[in-house]
Amino acid sequence: MALHSALRLFPSSPHLSPLLFSSHLRLSKTPTSFPFNTYRSSPLPIQNQRSTFMPAAPALPDSSDNPSSADDNFNHSGVIISACLVGVSTGIAVVLFNNGVHEIRDFFWDGIPSRGASWLRQEPLDSVWVRVISVPACGGLIVSVLNAARNAVSEASYSAKGALGSVLKVLAAIVTLGTGNSLGPEGPSVEIGSSIAKEIHSLLDKNPQTKLSLLAAGSAAGISSGFNAAVAGCFFAVESVLWPSSPADSSVSLTNTTSTVILSAVIASVISEVGLGSQPAFRVPEYDFRSYGELPLYLLLGILCGLVSLTFSKLTSYLLGVVDNLNKDVGIPKPVFPVVGGLTVGVIALAYPEILYWGFENVDILLESRPFVKGLPGDLLFQLVAVKIIATSMCRAFGLVGGYYAPSLFIGAATGMAYGKFISFAIAHSDPAIHLSILEVASPQAYGLVGMAATLAGVCQVPLTAVLLLFELTQDYRIVLPLLGAVGLSSWVTSGQMKRKDVKGTKALEEGDAQPEESDNTTSVSSNEAAAYFNNLCEVESSLCVDDSSIRTNDLEKRIFVSEAMRTRFVTVMMSTLLTEVVTLMVAEKQSCAIIVDSNNRLIGLLTLADIHEFSKSAKDKSLDSKVLLVSEICSLDGAKCKVPWTATPTMDIHSAEMIMNKHGLNQVPVILEHVKDCRGQPIGLLDRECISLTYRAVATRESLDFDTVKSIVK
Repeated sequence: MALHSALRLFPSSPHLSPLLFSSHLRLSKTPTSFPFNTYRSSPLPIQNQRSTFMPAAPALPDSSDNPSSADDNFNHSGVIISACLVGVSTGIAVVLFNNGVHEIRDFFWDGIPSRGASWLRQEPLDSVWVRVISVPACGGLIVSVLNAARNAVSEASYSAKGALGSVLKVLAAIVTLGTGNSLGPEGPSVEIGSSIAKEIHSLLDKNPQTKLSLLAAGSAAGISSGFNAAVAGCFFAVESVLWPSSPADSSVSLTNTTSTVILSAVIASVISEVGLGSQPAFRVPEYDFRSYGELPLYLLLGILCGLVSLTFSKLTSYLLGVVDNLNKDVGIPKPVFPVVGGLTVGVIALAYPEILYWGFENVDILLESRPFVKGLPGDLLFQLVAVKIIATSMCRAFGLVGGYYAPSLFIGAATGMAYGKFISFAIAHSDPAIHLSILEVASPQAYGLVGMAATLAGVCQVPLTAVLLLFELTQDYRIVLPLLGAVGLSSWVTSGQMKRKDVKGTKALEEGDAQPEESDNTTSVSSNEAAAYFNNLCEVESSLCVDDSSIRTNDLEKRIFVSEAMRTRFVTVMMSTLLTEVVTLMVAEKQSCAIIVDSNNRLIGLLTLADIHEFSKSAKDKSLDSKVLLVSEICSLDGAKCKVPWTATPTMDIHSAEMIMNKHGLNQVPVILEHVKDCRGQPIGLLDRECISLTYRAVATRESLDFDTVKSIVK
């Protein structure tokens, strides 16, 4: 469609500037598809259609503009009561969960865990191999049945997939851990707390502003009751729930949220002490700090733990992809994988029984904190690091249920102990001419404790929680400086490679079938490349992503497309347009960007308000007349400003589009036609993050309302 004007607006606005009525401007309109269609739509521009102007209705005051209104609507007493209920319920549930794990362990292992992995290592192989192999495999078989039941429940009932699905997942975790498979209980404890928080919110306090607070309270209660460490639980809630949440979810004041988190964590910790005892999760050896001269050694340990954590996370992501391909391409049924995972763990445990989960007894062996138990040599400790990484990654990828906190602590303890023994050996046998013998170093246990925190921070990206957890358990202020240095470097090594993104988003991207076509000014990205970019924390440890406020289910992902979420109201300009006119249009239409097109209405680039603002500063320095500056001058000065790294198409899945936007760091992308003759490359919409978030929430809310209506009719 040829353009006879310099500017176009899609569609018109009642607040247009008089500039738009000049002889050089024209208004046209694209049809807006209803944002909740359940079919694919490919809206096309309607040519030569004039807009109709109607007077704007007077703006009503918005209560969200008043910061105090959110606090006024916040029911203080109600949310405090809800937080207390979350703490009590989570504490009781975690106690029952741990007792269930102990009962399953005693039933299957017949007292072997109390004797320890060292005893099992010394036993003749022909007397123990049947039990060591069959118990984890039997656990995998039961878990596969529970997983199948959970999937059937989620597909059959919209309402039951929350509560009943959580119960089945907890049962699967009890069986997984009770049979010794290489995972941990703290992740399920966090998910127990968050599930309880969601149920209490839906039953007692349906105010959407309090949901995030209760989720944080549930997560804090899960960690504090799992580790018997209330302070670490509070910081975990901040790092895993509150900080990653979107600004739209943060309408509740920080003071109110903090009070709910602290109350819930303290109550859950007290109940955990009553039900499980007041002893910490593992026996903490006395921390030994000799001199500040060994701080560089702790920094090197932090880098080492960061590399180990990165290997751990990447192997998990890789094996998840392998298992997914085996299921889809080869056709291996999903129920087979947990059995194979348990069988593999049993075979590995014949040579390395320390990898089995028997509580934190094996961590005590690594730290040499159990009396009358001989410590492990350094070479065996390094082997255990590699073997534990492999076994845990396979358990997670093969569908067994559990967390990564306990395995991370095990791996960190083995890494730190091996590192400490190596340092001690190197100094003791160093050349006297180098005078390393004058350097006083702490015991290997000290490096083991610091290694636990550094690895936990690297794997789960919770550095403050890791520091506070070890400080709370050791109750020794001298450990703080080594902890901060090692944890900080470990988190730095892994932070650039790991993102807290939704696993379902990655899967949706991998399954997406619509990709934009490459052009001279835009580039397309393959789905595999974009999926590989994210080493998702959520797929490593699902308890780190308990905030499901966007309700991104697979069903929604398959039915929401870019054409349903994009803005059909956008500004287009040409290279010959004055920058002052561009800014006037942006202000009139409340848009932060303008799409640059050529005379054939084909996409050339994208110009943002920030680009114009930055260019205006340099223009003033050069004494240029800003009233005569053109769009082409910005683009010619810096081509990267106008270039569009990627464009979306109407038929693309919006979650796939969001994943690629995350890869390129884009806040908005043009939507172009691709398969329409004579219209290829023409912009028909603009997709930004606000559109995506709003569409997810609106569709989820609509489906929830539809479900409630159907339920009332049935009753």
